[in-house]
Parts: sequence; C-alpha cells; structure tokens
Amino acid sequence: QVQLVESGGGLVQAGGSLRLSCAASGRTFSIDAMGWFRQAPGKEREFVATIKRSGGSTYYADSVKGRFTISRDNAKNTVYLQMNSLKPEDTAVYFCAADTTYYSDISNYRDQYGMDYWGKGTLVTVSS
Repeated sequence: QVQLVESGGGLVQAGGSLRLSCAASGRTFSIDAMGWFRQAPGKEREFVATIKRSGGSTYYADSVKGRFTISRDNAKNTVYLQMNSLKPEDTAVYFCAADTTYYSDISNYRDQYGMDYWGKGTLVTVSS
C-alpha cells in the first residue's frame, strides 16, 4: 500500500503562484509515476501533470503547459507542483496520484482510471 498526502493549497489572486506538495509513504518503491489531477466544482476530474519516478520525464495537460511545473525529490518521496500565472479557471481540488504500472509512453499516465493510489486532495482557489 502507498499513502499520499497533499499540502500547499490555499487562496491566491489571479496571476499569483502556489506550490503543492505530495508526500508518499509505504511501498513507495513500487511507484512508477506520480501525477496531479484536479476537479473543479461541477466538473469531472481531469489530468494536470505527471512525472516518472525514474528518469524524471514529465508530461502536462495543454491547459497548464508553460505555467505549471511538476518535479520530484525521490529521497523525500515527494512530488511538487509549482503553479505560476494562476487563473480563476485553475480553481479546483488538486489530487495527487501514484501508478505502479510501467509505461514507456508517459502520456499513458494521464488516465486517472489507471492510477492505483490517491490522496484526499487540497483545495486551490484563485480569485479574480
């Protein structure tokens, strides 16, 4: 089992920045990739970004590309999401997820139904 705990959410003005953290514990050696997803009020959960545990390859949703950066610190079993130039439409609950399946094509990790473990989420609110 893997446990994931997110932190760093909050209220920020449009144009501002936030950094989310996701700390993993338990059988972290089994993780192949970790990702961030988000769910806005009244909408379905959507993919934001993912990073491979080995090698550090990254992949982003078009809506956040150039504004968000995902990174990892394997020694701390922590993944980060640096969010810059935030927009009101970025308002959502942000979830961290982990996948224990290996894919050579990192884009496969954008499928939320393939993720094995989830955190409880952290709320990000961007005011206009």
